[in-house]
Amino acid sequence: MRVLIVEDEPYLAEAIRDGLRLEAIAADLAGDGDAALELLSVNAYDIAVLDRDIPGPTGDEIARGIVASGSGMPILMLTAADRLDDKATGFELGADDYLTKPFALQELVLRLRALDRRRAHSRPPVREIAGLRLDPFRREVHRDGLHVALTRKQFAVLEVLVAAEGGVVSAEELLERAWDENADPFTNAVRITVSALRKRLGEPWVISTVPGAGYRIDTRPETGHEGEERG
Repeated sequence: MRVLIVEDEPYLAEAIRDGLRLEAIAADLAGDGDAALELLSVNAYDIAVLDRDIPGPTGDEIARGIVASGSGMPILMLTAADRLDDKATGFELGADDYLTKPFALQELVLRLRALDRRRAHSRPPVREIAGLRLDPFRREVHRDGLHVALTRKQFAVLEVLVAAEGGVVSAEELLERAWDENADPFTNAVRITVSALRKRLGEPWVISTVPGAGYRIDTRPETGHEGEERG
């Protein structure tokens, strides 16, 4: 999952970003409305977390723009105001959820997970494919009933691949969805992470490399090391 955090308090924004990374959620930061609009114009996000009171275009204005775009991107509003009428106006603007400062990071994580599940309501909360069972809320992965311990980044990559339901996911899309805006587009981090993830999941290899296209979950994995050298 990749989210945009629009928050003008630098320490709070960085604390949120660092905390989300520990939960395998990539987050980009915008300190004002103009920066938020620029990031929204060049990146695809799963969820926008908007502080309502920010310099430049306000969180409300950004929310209106997201809704008007028709992207369907969920919006979670952050605010120091906890009055009912303030929350009502936020929901009227198109917000999907509301969180009052101060808040516990774990509550934000739970709300983001819930919004992501609601956004993709056609997918079950626990996803299963090719003997894999991925639980995004517990951040657990099982293969053929056996628990597989993964790093945060490996889990994030696998989550994107599983969501594609056997479709090909390019290295560029993996970099965009599982990392953040600071990732080097010329890095070999995707190849290295996929290779390590493939080994963690064990044989027969369940992640296939599609030459020149990307990676996919193989719904009919065969025993052997096919794709490993190219991975």
